[in-house]
Amino acid sequence: MGAQLRVYKRRIRSVTATKKITKAMEMIAASRVVKAQRKVAASTPYANELTRAVTAVGTGSNTEHPLTTEAKTPTRSAVLLLTSDRGLAGAFNSNAIKAAEQLTARLEAAGREVDTYIVGRRGVAHYNFRERKIAEQWTGFTDEPTYADAKQIAGPLIEAIETETAEGGVDELHIVYTEFVSMMTQTAVDSRLLPLSLDEVAEESPAKDQILPLYDFEPSAEDVLDALLPRYVESRIYNALLQSAASKHAATRRAMKSATDNAGDLINSLSRLANAARQAEITQEISEIVGGSAALADATAGSDK
Repeated sequence: MGAQLRVYKRRIRSVTATKKITKAMEMIAASRVVKAQRKVAASTPYANELTRAVTAVGTGSNTEHPLTTEAKTPTRSAVLLLTSDRGLAGAFNSNAIKAAEQLTARLEAAGREVDTYIVGRRGVAHYNFRERKIAEQWTGFTDEPTYADAKQIAGPLIEAIETETAEGGVDELHIVYTEFVSMMTQTAVDSRLLPLSLDEVAEESPAKDQILPLYDFEPSAEDVLDALLPRYVESRIYNALLQSAASKHAATRRAMKSATDNAGDLINSLSRLANAARQAEITQEISEIVGGSAALADATAGSDK
């Protein structure tokens, strides 16, 4: 009984130490998600306005440009997958990876070759373990991404979209990331960054019946689109990085809270078992004392006779 009680106490100490760690991680994630949420709220209006500016240029000119012109028969596509560098975030990474694999399967079913670009060690490890080809990879900044990180990612993607497919370029650019909806809801989504679908953007615009103004472009609409192309891609990637970071912190907070609650339940269960073992040990000791006392009394009574 004594050995069993020691086992229970040792497990309680171990689970209590783990509970302290998960509680600390929960509090850290809670503080980080607030900051990440503010960054998302600050960057989203800029990205949306830049998208509308590109739409205005695209609809106001007849210039064929990789930013707004779709290939007649696309043969190659690029997929940018955003994951995290760290785990302990529930199904955050697995959902994003699953969405990317489903998108890749749809593109390949349509007869397109897919180049995969990955952000985050979790996504890189997943593809390396399965020996899948990765065109480019970036790690080390997913918790707190900056605009410089988005610019670094956008460089190879813009180069690929501007290169002819015969020379290794791509016709389309897709991005898969986790959208931050609320503290309790984060959804893995995929969207096409390039070429920009002008009809879809127009449908999403709140002012559907508004008459668009006419524009004069100097020196030309093509030069304006050339200037807007890197800004558009960088801003969308930056916003997606911030959305993914906020979603990761929220998922970590939720996972750590669940782990802390489960640790508390396990401690309660082990405490009850330890109390039962201690009670059984005390009962056994009392029984031994009573039995020994009775035996001693019988021996004393026999000697008196």
